[in-house]
Amino acid sequence: MPKTPAVFLLLGLCLFGAADALYKQWIPDTNYENKTNWDKGSVPCGNDIVQFSAQRKVSVYVETVHSVQEIRLPVDGEFILPSGGGFTVSNGGDPGCGAGITAQFKDAESLQWFDPALWQAAESSDDLEKGRFLFSVHEESVPCQYDNVLFRAGSSFRVDTTSNQPSVPVQSVSVLGKKFSSSSEFTHYLGSHSGRLQFHGTSSPSVGASGCSDASGCDCGNSANHNRICGTVTCASMSCKKPLYPIGHCCDVCSAIVTIQYSSGFILESYRIRLQHLFLGLPSYQSIQLGMSKVLKSQYFLGVIPRAAAAEIQIVLLDGESGAVAEALARDILKDVQAQGSNLGITGAEFQASSGATSGDGAGDNAGVVVGAVFGVLIVVVGLPLLAVLFRRGVIKTPTMPTISIPSLSSLRRSQEEIGDFTDHGFENPIFDKPTMMPEVPGIYGTEAANSISLTSSGVHFVNPAYDENETSIDFSA
Repeated sequence: MPKTPAVFLLLGLCLFGAADALYKQWIPDTNYENKTNWDKGSVPCGNDIVQFSAQRKVSVYVETVHSVQEIRLPVDGEFILPSGGGFTVSNGGDPGCGAGITAQFKDAESLQWFDPALWQAAESSDDLEKGRFLFSVHEESVPCQYDNVLFRAGSSFRVDTTSNQPSVPVQSVSVLGKKFSSSSEFTHYLGSHSGRLQFHGTSSPSVGASGCSDASGCDCGNSANHNRICGTVTCASMSCKKPLYPIGHCCDVCSAIVTIQYSSGFILESYRIRLQHLFLGLPSYQSIQLGMSKVLKSQYFLGVIPRAAAAEIQIVLLDGESGAVAEALARDILKDVQAQGSNLGITGAEFQASSGATSGDGAGDNAGVVVGAVFGVLIVVVGLPLLAVLFRRGVIKTPTMPTISIPSLSSLRRSQEEIGDFTDHGFENPIFDKPTMMPEVPGIYGTEAANSISLTSSGVHFVNPAYDENETSIDFSA
């Protein structure tokens, strides 16, 4: 029987306090029995020499008894030996060990708290044990300020907690089966020999942060370390048409992103449960990874002027392929919002997909045109009165033009009378004009005046040799 919105609301109220504070478990360890901690890929046996780097600090958990030929210890380190754990020295008579090798314990110094690949997240410690892990963007894959941090009970570790802030706040930390939720108690543990070997770096974890009291969810608080987080991530190349970049993530992804605007009646965990119940259990959506969280999205007036960031709910959908299945789920989520959004405290929703599709189907482009037109009108309306005020106050002055003296008509007439009549009467060609019709200019056609230039009232004349083989100059009237 389908659950009504009221049932989802009741489930959300019951589970909100526990589920909003997720459990983040550290994956690596420094256990002796973990073969990945040895350079040869196997745990040393009775004929082997065990070597730890002399200058490296290490805390090693030894669960069972091991026989070795020799152990070379570091200057600062420890073995944590529970009941049944320890070492025996062999004289090289272990028949199943072979000739014996020198096995080097790997260095754990470079393992960082803010590496998303080194954490697993779940809604409860029971889900961690059963492998029911949650997907989230990179910033939220590492412990958030409201999360419970777990280091497995039967293990030790070494982690670099260096941060861009003085401390790394979380709600609680569990080490070797003991949960620390008191600041003073955990600070005392960090100062112990085991604490100094397990945690190192310029910042220290701090516990005791209160849980999220906002039913619509709380910001993770890791944005200050975004670059540090992304510095540990290697992004794969994308083949989809329009890869998307979710807020808080480090890489483009082929996916779909649903953005939800909400009112005071919205409950994050109840809505997460609703999506899991309605969609993620369907065979067509079993490949989907869903990450949902509250994010702060930058806002811009008219698309260009920054203003205060707005809180929204971001739902990232990954299908492990081109994003086509994720887009189909995004459309189904929007249909559900249209039908039941008012009952869930949702005031609006939209999506974008790697195919290039959006919930507006091109409305974004039209909106950009409208915004540009509005912005242009605003500039005219505001700019013109402002310019008028500046002119009136003398802040802006009209540039002065250089003074040009224009002669009067009487002076022009006098100049013309003094110079003579230089009116151009056209082009004079001596080939077609008779000598008697030409102006009487001495020597213009004589050989003694070759290459000469004469000034007459009709202009300047050049002798043209193309029409007079005895002349070497060109004749044009100008």
